[in-house]
Amino acid sequence: MGELIGYARVSTLDQDYSLQAEQLAKYGCSKIFQEKKSGKNTGRPELKKALEYLREGDKLVVYKIDRLARSTRDLHNIVYDLQEKGIGVVFIKEQIDFSSAAGKLMFTMLGAIAEFERDLINERTKEGRERAREQGKHLGRKGQDTKEVKRALKLFAERERNGLSVNDISKQTGVPRSTIYAKTKG
Repeated sequence: MGELIGYARVSTLDQDYSLQAEQLAKYGCSKIFQEKKSGKNTGRPELKKALEYLREGDKLVVYKIDRLARSTRDLHNIVYDLQEKGIGVVFIKEQIDFSSAAGKLMFTMLGAIAEFERDLINERTKEGRERAREQGKHLGRKGQDTKEVKRALKLFAERERNGLSVNDISKQTGVPRSTIYAKTKG
């Protein structure tokens, strides 16, 4: 039997993958690759390193199926590429070992369900945005307090006299430089 190699991923910088790493170590992984990248992002350098590190007879161990990929196609591509190289894949939480027939079946079903769930979330989000737009609600970043914007624009207009840079004005007023520039060009 080969080596057990772990892969842990979280989607955002403020998320923590310590639970995943703990479970991978508990499972017996001798090496764990970890990264903070969205699953939609195909440029996942730590996953690439893990896939390059694996050798025939090894197993890639992932805590949850959705940590490896966010689409069924991506998931299948990764798993089938590994299978062709004689490398197994294990998902701890779902208790799937892809080297068995039952594991292959469960893998296919769970991958489809995960993608379906993501599509439902995207549909609900889109519907929510459309509904908010219909109700006249503002979408996106909140606008700056007009009092501070007016103050920033006044300081900008007087910058030859006051010697302030746009960065200085932005720091003093809390108004982003992009807003100052956008308001002064019009």
